[in-house]
Amino acid sequence: MKKVVYTIILLGIFSMMFAKTERSIPSSARSKDAVDRVKPALEKELGDKALSYGSPIFIRIFKDEKELEMWVKKGGEFVLFKTYAVHTFGSEGLGPKLRQGDGKAPEGFYFVKPENLNPLSDYHLAFNIGYPNAYDRSKSRTGSAIMVHGSTVSIGCYAMTDPLIEEIYALADGAFRNGQSFFRVHIFPFRMTDENLEKHKDSEWYDFWKNLKEGYDKFVEYGNNPPNVQVSGGEYVFNRE
Repeated sequence: MKKVVYTIILLGIFSMMFAKTERSIPSSARSKDAVDRVKPALEKELGDKALSYGSPIFIRIFKDEKELEMWVKKGGEFVLFKTYAVHTFGSEGLGPKLRQGDGKAPEGFYFVKPENLNPLSDYHLAFNIGYPNAYDRSKSRTGSAIMVHGSTVSIGCYAMTDPLIEEIYALADGAFRNGQSFFRVHIFPFRMTDENLEKHKDSEWYDFWKNLKEGYDKFVEYGNNPPNVQVSGGEYVFNRE
């Protein structure tokens, strides 16, 4: 009898914990409709690569190439699932965002929590990347509400077409509902090869981009796992999770 009572109590606790988790993830009729619509195709595409819907995700964005990479975890590493076209990211090109209204989109290392999802965005669906981060604040950089969103218009966010943001949003929503507490978004001016960096050696941002390249390289060094990122001495520093 005692075992039955304990089992009922435990089931009640787990049910309450699950309900609390579900409530903490923002949702709307619009986001539910989008997720329900794109989820079946995503599950098939993921399955074709031996990946699972709801697995942890990781995102990389490359400005010059206008590409957003969606990585999905499989076992002990992240696997590239899809590369999405970024429609625009503002008018002022490469280089980090420095201040509110400068027309720049951020570069650096960010992370997204469930509460950063915006299922009621004026730009269809969106999530806040978390700018300014600790590094940006250490440099007194300003600005807020920097998103990856739909509607293809931007003065400093990363704007996608609506069909693409629906897929990206659904993968984020699924990962959060399956227990991922946050996902990382690493944003680079271009693919951080030695050759590309050399092409920009005269840029005022060369030293900053060298620092970003350290984090880019750590991803491969750590077996396709993004590094833990901290700030020390005015620079990004990296280590294993």
